[in-house]
Amino acid sequence: MYKKLINKEAKLAVIGLGYVGLPLAMAFAAKLSVIGFDINEERLTSLREGRDPDHEVDPDAFTGKDILFTSSATSLQEASFFIIAVPTPIDAYNQPDLKALLSATRLVGNVLKPGDYVVYESTVYPGCTEEDCLPLLEQISGLKTGVDFKIGYSPERINPGDKEHTLVNTMKIISGVDEESLDVIEDVYALVVKAGVHRAPSIKVAEAAKIIENTQRDVNIALMNELSIIFDRMGINTYDVLNAAGTKWNFLPFYPGLVGGHCIGVDPYYLVHKAKELKYHPKMINSGRFVNDSMGGYIGKKIVKKMIEQGKNILGARVLVMGITFKENVSDIRNSKVVDIINELKDYGVKVDVMDPLASSDSVYKEYGFSLIAAPESEYDAIIVAVAHKDYLKLEESWFLAKTNKQGVLGDIKGVYRGRITQMGYWSL
Repeated sequence: MYKKLINKEAKLAVIGLGYVGLPLAMAFAAKLSVIGFDINEERLTSLREGRDPDHEVDPDAFTGKDILFTSSATSLQEASFFIIAVPTPIDAYNQPDLKALLSATRLVGNVLKPGDYVVYESTVYPGCTEEDCLPLLEQISGLKTGVDFKIGYSPERINPGDKEHTLVNTMKIISGVDEESLDVIEDVYALVVKAGVHRAPSIKVAEAAKIIENTQRDVNIALMNELSIIFDRMGINTYDVLNAAGTKWNFLPFYPGLVGGHCIGVDPYYLVHKAKELKYHPKMINSGRFVNDSMGGYIGKKIVKKMIEQGKNILGARVLVMGITFKENVSDIRNSKVVDIINELKDYGVKVDVMDPLASSDSVYKEYGFSLIAAPESEYDAIIVAVAHKDYLKLEESWFLAKTNKQGVLGDIKGVYRGRITQMGYWSL
């Protein structure tokens, strides 16, 4: 298989061209013949024009690549090595939503041939690849894994907006159904991952490794958020405490904040789901999720209290929220916890304007039911810098003063203006 790929006698297909699949497809397209499949025609149009809607891949990277961007299932018949990198979100009840994953599996099952490989990158609970996806592949294709085709799992480690820890220089975990498949999968990924690969002993181990990477971060951030609530009641700044504690060599650098997006705020629920199937109800993971999911409402209440301290009439007060994406310097708005702040403020009768230099107003309206403003107005009672986009870091207190009325409040969620605000009511985690 490897020789066929590098000689371009066989093609590699990436199903799902989002923040995970697109960088992967483009990296392989520099060396192999690649089919990039996605069901979003608007996204495909942008990609054909050399533009990444998520701004993770630079326009120059599209030049000279052997890749076909398509939504045609027929085109996948030409592929022999399939990588599935579709979203695995949660539903309204915090349960795993595998619709996209199983749909992609059916798609591949319909074109699967003897000798083909299927590798999953989507984050799942341990056992999902072999217990949910594999039977579907066998049922639809009529083929037998390990005999007619091979499968593997290689969890994505893309960090949106991070130009330092990229696909190329981040070690890749790989796993396969047997030693032969593991060797082939290692050779294929080694073409684009210069940092090397780690051969997991089983597919379940690789799945579990991915899920605990983000669960560990979630629990640690939850601890910082809980500490920030305690320290706020003591009248001391959490970031000052963390800076002091961070002088010890083994103190871990975690910080309070909103935990949204499609990784840290989602993945722990997949592990909780699987644990409950095994008759175990995880306490620490659930506690961390509760704390982090509650932070948006907590922040909204704190801003309201701060405005009351400043003599503001809350009913009809005007607040500007700066930033709606799930983290700084990305355009992705999925599972943004800033929305929880906005909804909390609206419950108090506050009028809220929202702006973001990277997010699409149309996308925000489709997802959350409100539009972004193009530019801030003035006479706001409070401004909340909810996402620390790099453009916001340059702002001085004079900018905020010009946009607020007397006794204005600045809510600084990430603490980036700490020590720089002297003429406004100031609050941060």
